[in-house]
Amino acid sequence: MILIDAVLETCGTADFTAWPVAEPSQNRFLALSGQMSMAEVGTAMAVIFGYGDIPTAPISDLHHLLDRHLAEAEALLAPGGLRVRDTTTGAEILPGCCCGLEGWREWRNVLHKKDIWLGHDPGTDLEHIAGAVRLRQESGPRSLHLPSVYELEIQLDDLPALLATVHRRLQGFLRLVHQWASESSPRAADRLVTVLDENFDINGPLGLG
Repeated sequence: MILIDAVLETCGTADFTAWPVAEPSQNRFLALSGQMSMAEVGTAMAVIFGYGDIPTAPISDLHHLLDRHLAEAEALLAPGGLRVRDTTTGAEILPGCCCGLEGWREWRNVLHKKDIWLGHDPGTDLEHIAGAVRLRQESGPRSLHLPSVYELEIQLDDLPALLATVHRRLQGFLRLVHQWASESSPRAADRLVTVLDENFDINGPLGLG
């Protein structure tokens, strides 16, 4: 079975202290959904604020800190994107360096047999074949028991439903962000959700037709 998740790369959050965050995962990626713990939402916010160089203290002024940054920057960016996994073979294709969550909707172009940016280090080869797309990623020699190259295929007929699931999970994540901010910085809750929605293009129609 093929699964696709929206993920953030969480490197650099281990020493974060402005608010509670979750313990880093072994593979350094955090899947975004409406099933996250508040600590995991805190990790996601630490990544987004840290990557955008947005001050996080005092947290009571989070709404002012966010707006000051947006007045100076064109957009929010976040390291990550879409992770593809094959639960049958164990193959996993991860977002590469310089791939961002803000570009997750580019995956719709695969339905039209177009190439998309999947980052580098590791780089991913995308090949359009009959009725499917093949992904191949060199991950390096992780151990004697794991392959250095992962390869999987996504049937194009399955891709709309997979992307619709990503869409719903990101919407669930936004709802948790509102809950998280309401507890830590109530005045920032609505503004934060609006900013994330606008910059990561979450709530609008997916437009797969």
